[in-house]
Amino acid sequence: MSLEKDVAAVVESMGYLLYDASIVSESGQTIYRVSVISNEFEDGKRKGIGLDTFVELTHLISPILDVTPPVSGEYRLEVGSPGIERKLTKLEHYKNSLGENVKINSISKGKINGKLLDVNDSTIVVETEDGKEEFDFNDISKAKTYFEW
Repeated sequence: MSLEKDVAAVVESMGYLLYDASIVSESGQTIYRVSVISNEFEDGKRKGIGLDTFVELTHLISPILDVTPPVSGEYRLEVGSPGIERKLTKLEHYKNSLGENVKINSISKGKINGKLLDVNDSTIVVETEDGKEEFDFNDISKAKTYFEW
């Protein structure tokens, strides 16, 4: 099993979903960042996750990293939410963001804003002001969710 699959198994055992796991460098420090989202919805929106849960997940994930470190050398483990506005880089990110507002930069269609309706294989379906638009995942150069205040 890969490290990401091991981490996902721990997260799922707690009833949550692994949104992403990545290695980032910030202020000269290496961080293994684990982003987790809730499996549950309330009033049509994904439920939040409390700080105590992130602490518990950190304690459960840390021993895995002792056996299979994500990088050689020093790093810091950070477990948290991906945030309300987040990058969409994998098909799974789109699937986990259904019903949310998205901004998409398409190679062929330019910039589009709308509501993410569906993901079929590698086709992303977005409801825009002009109606439904479909994008091939490989045609998207950049995408993120956004929140209207």
